[in-house]
Amino acid sequence: MNLNDFEKTDYNGLYVSKVAHVTFGKKYVARFQYDKKRYVKVLGYSKKDNITKREAITLMNNYRDSIISTQEESQVEIENKNQTLTNKEYEKLVSENKIMKELLGNYKSLDKEIMKHGIQKIYELEELKNYQIELIKLQNYLEKENKRMIILFEGRDASGKGGAIRRITRYMNNKHYRVVALGKPDDTQRNQWFFQRYIQHFPTGGEIVLFDRSWYNRAMVEPIFGFCTHEEHEIFMEDVVNFEQDLVRQGMILIKLYFSVSKDEQKRRFDRRINDPLRQWKFSEVDMQAQDLWGEFSEKKYEMLRRTNSRSAPWHIVRSDDKFLSRVEAMKIILNSVDYDGKNYAVNFEPNEQINISVQRELMQMRKSANY
Repeated sequence: MNLNDFEKTDYNGLYVSKVAHVTFGKKYVARFQYDKKRYVKVLGYSKKDNITKREAITLMNNYRDSIISTQEESQVEIENKNQTLTNKEYEKLVSENKIMKELLGNYKSLDKEIMKHGIQKIYELEELKNYQIELIKLQNYLEKENKRMIILFEGRDASGKGGAIRRITRYMNNKHYRVVALGKPDDTQRNQWFFQRYIQHFPTGGEIVLFDRSWYNRAMVEPIFGFCTHEEHEIFMEDVVNFEQDLVRQGMILIKLYFSVSKDEQKRRFDRRINDPLRQWKFSEVDMQAQDLWGEFSEKKYEMLRRTNSRSAPWHIVRSDDKFLSRVEAMKIILNSVDYDGKNYAVNFEPNEQINISVQRELMQMRKSANY
């Protein structure tokens, strides 16, 4: 049917032939669209069927209503079909529901957000296990080859250093690793060579030592709080690269991790420590000043990364606003530092470039914004 042979009437959807047939008269046609489908139907002829324009309109509306009704019934049937479960599917849902209730216990008494957070933790712990298994292999390799490893954990307060250390060492053999977190030096230590109190904690063959803060206290914390003179700070900045190069040259595996937390996230974690009785012990007098001294810390951080990053002992920047992702990336960095036996290459060791970033990128970001 060629619509060029028809003309529109003044009623939407109704068309009539331009030329009347000698025997049948003019032809009336309905043409409309519904639910993205087009419908066309011959309604009849003016002579043959004695159809007037008014009757043609009635026929067209009846046809349109039938189409709409049929479509709606089909949709209801589809929805009912989708909603209808087979006995097997129903039994499966009941079984799954029973298992979930047994696992969750009296879950209705728990805060929904706390419960959601707890479930997420379970998934995260499972993912971490792949890397924790690899860390055990690494530890066994170091023991077997009599190699020594030092891992430095640096970063602002509440940047996630302690949490990362706990996850990294969770399943390690505690006979072959130590976590060192030194307090303020005593009078004897103040009169020693600066590195001396750290050296006495260095690993022996087959051992890993993890420093929760390290000699880099002298690069940031000590000069800001007046625990060292400007001259002592400058001497450290000039000597530390050579000191670390000597360690590496003598076979030490040295890994330097800097956990880079944003100012807003640090404040959120501080607020949580203040308000949570289980975390209040973490909040110290130094923490109270961290936000006010953010700019000063940024200046010292920038100088430290720029001057103490070297080929033999590079810094690895770990963005730590997301604790879980930062822990995964820290583990990857440690595991990628040694070609140990039995490495499972099915595990993803590729760095997440949004979390594990270069020193150059961190410095560039710090020049643009003081948020890190």
